[in-house]
Amino acid sequence: MTVYEHPGDPGTDVFDAVVLAGGAARRLGGTDKPAVRVGGRALLDRVLRACAAAGTTVVVSDPRPTARPVLWAREEPSGGGPLAALDAGLRHTTAPYVVVLSADLPFLDEKTVRRLLDALRADEGTADGVLVTDPDGRDQPLVAAHRAEALRRELARLAVEHDGLTGLPLRRLTAALRLTRITDPLASFDCDTWDDIAAARARIREHGHVLDEWISAVKDELGIDLDVDITELLDLARDAAHSVARPAAPLTTFLIGYAAAKAGGGPEAVTEAARKASALALRWADETTPEAGPGALPEAAPAAQPHPGPGAGQDTGPAAG
Repeated sequence: MTVYEHPGDPGTDVFDAVVLAGGAARRLGGTDKPAVRVGGRALLDRVLRACAAAGTTVVVSDPRPTARPVLWAREEPSGGGPLAALDAGLRHTTAPYVVVLSADLPFLDEKTVRRLLDALRADEGTADGVLVTDPDGRDQPLVAAHRAEALRRELARLAVEHDGLTGLPLRRLTAALRLTRITDPLASFDCDTWDDIAAARARIREHGHVLDEWISAVKDELGIDLDVDITELLDLARDAAHSVARPAAPLTTFLIGYAAAKAGGGPEAVTEAARKASALALRWADETTPEAGPGALPEAAPAAQPHPGPGAGQDTGPAAG
């Protein structure tokens, strides 16, 4: 078991994440829901990317391959319900704030996680947690951020009152906490049925989303945490394709990545390499225009004709004679 440690982002020691991934998925016919793929990535991996800035990420489930290393936990007995699972995951956390998520949120992103935490910090002393509501105003308790101390306190109280947490619904916990709410219709979308899965798969292929989804999937697949300006790279590819030749676009973007890696990596290295290559492509194009200016090469002379050899001018083809 390994703990994912985010590489040095501000605030990585402020919150941990607990992802509940052990449900029965009855409406999916018992399918292993966290492993169902949307946009080429398992639902669980999509959620893990959203909480990548956590100091410790705990997944409450049987262990499985994931794109990011996590710490695995399991409630006792297995299948004891969401409160028992949350308690099992919480035991492995140490941060003052805990993000609590389900493993079936295809559109959850880091921005929503930050919104939850920012709202919780803004309500310091007045709120135990912040959760997301869906478009109908219903609470989504598995898209939430909490003060860890408040969670532990109420879970302990419920365990005493009910002789354990097995089988208790989440509403027993949320009813006891002081909660504020934010609205995020997209982040609150969860996949309970195959129709939900189909809708999620269709949405990410829409024109306005497909490129971001693809780039995110590739970064997960390659283990890259680098955030770069996609527009900048697309502009470079366009300049290379139009100013040089169409195959120059993918080859140039490959060379940009190679150059950035040699320079130590990071968004700044990518930006600088892209700037240089884009300027080169524009200079390349300038040389082919009639307004190339002083120093432009003169118009090419006609190709020299070969010196006529013996028998030049004579018909020596098959029909000769």
